[in-house]
Amino acid sequence: MKAITGAKIVIGDKILDEHVLIFDENIKAIESNENFRARLSIGEEAIEVIPCEGTLIPGFIDIHIHGACGHDVMDGSFEAIDGIAKGIVKTGTTAFLATTMTMAQSSIEKSLDEVRGFIAYQTERTLNYRAAGAMVAGAHLEGPFINPIYKGAQAAEHIQKPTKTWIEPYLDIVKMITFAPEMDDDFTFIKEMKDTGVVLSMGHTGSDYEMALAAYDEGVHHVTHCFNAMTGLHHRKPGVVGAVLAKPFTLDLIADGIHIHPGFVGPFIKLKGIDQTVLITDAMRAALMPEGDYDLGGQKVIMKDNSCRLEDGTLAGSVLSTGQALKNLMKFTDIKLVEIVKMLSYNPAKLIGLSETMGSLEVGKLANIVLLDEQMGIKKVFVQGILN
Repeated sequence: MKAITGAKIVIGDKILDEHVLIFDENIKAIESNENFRARLSIGEEAIEVIPCEGTLIPGFIDIHIHGACGHDVMDGSFEAIDGIAKGIVKTGTTAFLATTMTMAQSSIEKSLDEVRGFIAYQTERTLNYRAAGAMVAGAHLEGPFINPIYKGAQAAEHIQKPTKTWIEPYLDIVKMITFAPEMDDDFTFIKEMKDTGVVLSMGHTGSDYEMALAAYDEGVHHVTHCFNAMTGLHHRKPGVVGAVLAKPFTLDLIADGIHIHPGFVGPFIKLKGIDQTVLITDAMRAALMPEGDYDLGGQKVIMKDNSCRLEDGTLAGSVLSTGQALKNLMKFTDIKLVEIVKMLSYNPAKLIGLSETMGSLEVGKLANIVLLDEQMGIKKVFVQGILN
């Protein structure tokens, strides 16, 4: 058993002072300093006391990340997923969805097989109380069921019509699918998938306002990297973005100051609502790496000045980290720390059905804990109670 003392603790929309967080692999108690001293005086159990300064927050959950540290999920290898997990945990991410690209179906299937195997490996490591990086909570399929016109940095030759058939063997690990509803004839795919528990998300789409509303009514309730690779907002053609404001869609945003203007991201989040917003990185293998040439989905990507672009200038993912997203929102907006934390932790956990076990600092949940310093930098990260 461990106890962190001396730090402020973010609990929901409050920041507690003079409290102690007690945990092993799960959070056991959050109690006042006075009660903790009484517990120690009784000496009923051995507790390792960890004195800290700063603020304790729940670990971040990144539902859209392709890679980092020179690795990509589509490398289709244990080493790639392991490298991503061990790299991004240092930035505050304690769980993530390994995100695929529009590539050959066989390549996607190989990557999904590796994700499944890695989840089993992490489970074994944790049972033996050994650090294994950020938890792989499942997979996110970004494509191949997208609109070729709005493909962004994805490979057009591998785009296909949506079908449940080849996804079905992977429903144990696939938590989210980004697709274009207009590619789904008669919304057949949506109707087949909406009761599977997989989050259906509209993205890389040319849907107009009316189709986006119709897709919502059929069961598509989330929007991937809102504003990017979709029909924008116009007063006579409201597009997907207009539908986002007309219906209670949840959505995710890339808060790197590049994909969305830094002066607009705060007002938009307030307009849409904190509870309906998730912050993602959409990071690719160049994240946490020096500037230079990389690849994404088999295409050359140039990373310079914190921006990733194809040779034609098309944005190609990002090099954002969750820790930097928090700092950016603190800089770009007047949104409160507790609200930013919610968009990085609880909201994504709720979206993918994991809020009973992670996403907030509550008794019984996994001890996925991040300690921030006074400058909002990452000092310590615990995953299931293990210091990484």
